Amino acid sequence: MSKIIIACGGTGGHLAPGIAVAEVLQARGHDCLLLISKKQVDSALVEKYSHLEFRKTPGRAFSGGLLERMAFLLSLFSGFFTARRLLQQEKPDLVLLFGGFLSLGLGLASKALRIPVVLHEANCRPGRAVRVIKRFADRLYLPEGMRLSGIPPERIRYLGYPVRKEIKHCLKAEAWKRLGITVPNKLLVVIGGSQGATALNDWVTHNFAQLAQAGISVYCVTGLGNSSSSTMHEIGANGVDIMAKFVPFSNSMGDVISAADLVVSRAGAGSIAEIIRCRAPSILIPYPYAADDHQQANALALEQRGAGLLLSQNQLKKLTSEVIDLMFNDWLLAKFKSNLERLDRFNSSERIASDLLALCDARRIAQAEKFESVT
Repeated sequence: MSKIIIACGGTGGHLAPGIAVAEVLQARGHDCLLLISKKQVDSALVEKYSHLEFRKTPGRAFSGGLLERMAFLLSLFSGFFTARRLLQQEKPDLVLLFGGFLSLGLGLASKALRIPVVLHEANCRPGRAVRVIKRFADRLYLPEGMRLSGIPPERIRYLGYPVRKEIKHCLKAEAWKRLGITVPNKLLVVIGGSQGATALNDWVTHNFAQLAQAGISVYCVTGLGNSSSSTMHEIGANGVDIMAKFVPFSNSMGDVISAADLVVSRAGAGSIAEIIRCRAPSILIPYPYAADDHQQANALALEQRGAGLLLSQNQLKKLTSEVIDLMFNDWLLAKFKSNLERLDRFNSSERIASDLLALCDARRIAQAEKFESVT
């Protein structure tokens, strides 16, 4: 039996794939400890996974002005020694890092203690944590086609983004029933990522009347802290009641995305992976202030594969007409769905779990051989 520590907190895009891999490892009889942040989004997301072991750890992102960056360096210094103590207590066979501020201290401490380090980069442009730790990593999981300078090809695997097992495609009517909504005609789902997107929430509020006239209902996941649950109503064509439902958070994203005829979403790697798994045509609006503009790169990659459309946030005035045009373009929607199905070609969680366990086995064999040579 192997023991693996997984650092995956801070955003849903880091935490969700950590959960996905941990569930596979646990099902195979291995132990996992997942390190998460103290953010509200982490607490909300892990609530339904009581069968997994989570531990909240402090940390700060590398952002802001001089004082904030100095605070980050102090946090990193403290995090290194905290991680070192944790590793000495838990004695894992391997650590798996999903990027973000929780990865740095743990990655450096793991290398100091000669524990194998594995990095997973979900975005089409690598984050700061990955760029710092990449040369220490024994294995790197990257998006297809990405290269990292200075990294030998034999350390890299292209195994995709692990999606939680409950995120799966289902019939729209089944999803509507489980979500408790009535859809007279078409449904638009709007997702701002785990943090929410005020620009997209405001767009729904200001343009719902026009969408309703076209027969389009809306289900909007606003993000924790952005609003409470609420509902808007408009009378559409032929006197039909059309609804826009706003929810701050959903623990049933498979149903939410599967319910949609069309999705409007930010372009985080996690959101895109779940859109692909649920075969949902989408218009992606990258967050313009994302680090290294990685959401733009993610959205462009999906558009180039013929599986969605990219629209910049500074073009939001065009979004309503784009939604209405695409929503009733059955030929293009069918093309997107076909390409989405082609992109979802294997189970990333299973493949990554198998590779991690192979690395653990290789470490044990190397340790045994070293012991035999000494004795």
